[in-house]
Amino acid sequence: MGGGYVARVSRAYVCSECGARSPGPLGRCPRCGTWESVRPEAEPPAGTLQPLEPLRQLSLEDVDALALERVPSGLPEVDRVLGGGWVAGSALLLAGEPGVGKSTLLLQLADESAKAGRSTLYVAGEESPGQVKLRAGRLGVANHLRITRETDASMLAEHLRAARPALAIVDSIQTLSSVDGPAAGSPSQVRDATALLTQAAKESGSTLVLIGHVTKQGAIAGPKLVEHVVDATFALESAADLRVLRALKNRFGPTGEVGVFEMSARGLVAVSNPSAAFLAERPEGVPGSVVAAVLEGQRPLLVEVQALASKTPYPSPKRVVQGLDARRVDVVLAVLERRLGLPLDALDVYVNVAGGLRVTDPGADLAIAAAVASALTNRPFPEATVLVGEIGLAGELRQVAQFERRAREAVRAEHPRVVGPPQRGADAGAEHVPVRSVRAAFDALWGPS
Repeated sequence: MGGGYVARVSRAYVCSECGARSPGPLGRCPRCGTWESVRPEAEPPAGTLQPLEPLRQLSLEDVDALALERVPSGLPEVDRVLGGGWVAGSALLLAGEPGVGKSTLLLQLADESAKAGRSTLYVAGEESPGQVKLRAGRLGVANHLRITRETDASMLAEHLRAARPALAIVDSIQTLSSVDGPAAGSPSQVRDATALLTQAAKESGSTLVLIGHVTKQGAIAGPKLVEHVVDATFALESAADLRVLRALKNRFGPTGEVGVFEMSARGLVAVSNPSAAFLAERPEGVPGSVVAAVLEGQRPLLVEVQALASKTPYPSPKRVVQGLDARRVDVVLAVLERRLGLPLDALDVYVNVAGGLRVTDPGADLAIAAAVASALTNRPFPEATVLVGEIGLAGELRQVAQFERRAREAVRAEHPRVVGPPQRGADAGAEHVPVRSVRAAFDALWGPS
C-alpha cells in the first residue's frame, strides 16, 4: 500500500534463535533444530495499519572517523593478539575448554589494569568471592580489584553506563540473565545479556570482556548471534603443556594472530621462543618427523609434523589427522599417490602436529608430504632443515606469504636450511634451496630416487 503505510498480517511465530517465521506454533524450529524456541511474535498495536517512521540517513563524509586509542593490557603477548591493546567501547568474547586457564588469564589482565590505575570491574558469576580471592592469592593479584557476583544483565548494563569502568570482565556470560523467563545459560538469555552489555559498553566507553563456554564439539556455546554482536572473538586452546590464545575474529586487529603461554604457579607466562618449545621433544633421526615453518597470523613458528603409514587390516584404509585440516591432508596424499606413485591405497596414514598446536597455514603442505614419504620409505629427515610450501594438484609448489619472516625464524631456531619454492626477496640469512615441485623437494632432501 502507498502513503507511507504498511499492512499488518495475522500474528506469526518467530524462532528466538535463528529468526525463522512460522504461521503457527511449533515444538522445534525447522531451520535450526532448536526445541521450544518458536514463540508468538509481539502483538502489534491496535489497528491494521501503522505509519512508518522516516529512515534516518547520513552521508559518509559527515561521519567522524573512529579514533582507535589503544591501552596496553599489561601482557605483551595478549597485546599481540588484540592488535596492540584494549580498545575503549569494544566487546570481546573469550572461549575455551574448562580448565584451560580463561579465568586465570583474565584475572591477571584485571590485576594489570587495576595496577595501572584504571577502574576495573570483575563479575564473578561462577565463583564465590572467596574462591576468586583464593586464586588471586596464588597469582599475586593485589587486593584493590573490585569484584561483584551480580548476575542481572540489566543491572550490570546500568552500572556500566553510570560508573564507566575502563575494563569490565564477566566470568561467564552463561551465568547472566536479562529478564524473567528461561534460566540463565539458555540461548535466548545468553543472546539478550550479550546484546545488553555490548550496547552499554559502547555507550560508556568501557572495554567489555565476556568469558564463554564451548560445546562438546569445541564450538562456542550459545547462539551464533553472540559472535556476530561482539567486536572480537578469541579462543584459548591447550597445546600439550602450552596455552595458545588465537584471534578468530577481530574488528580492530589481525585475525588468526596467536599468543603462546605456559601455565605456571603464578598464572599464564608468555613463552619468548615458541618454536624452541614446540621442537623441544622432537626425536632426531626418526623417519616420519619433519620440521615445518608455518605462519599463524603474523607470527612465524617452527613446528614438528609427524606421519606414520602402516598396512591396514580393514577394507578401507584410515586417514587420521590431528592439528591440520583433514581435507588438505587428503589432497596432499592424493598428489603423492598420483604424481609420485607412492603406494598409499592399502595403508593407514596418520598425520599429526606434535605438541597439540592447530595449524591452518597451507604452507605446511610440503612438510606433510615429506613426513608421509619419510615414514613410508623409512628415510630420516635431514637435520637443521625446514620445509615450507603449498602444493598444487599438479604436484607443483606455490609461493607462500611472509617467506622472509619464516626464514629468519628458522635461522633463529638453528635450522638454517630452508627448502621451498622460489621466492622473491628470499635472502633472510638462511640457506634457501629453491624447488618447484614435490619431486624436486624430495630429491633435495634425500637425493634422486
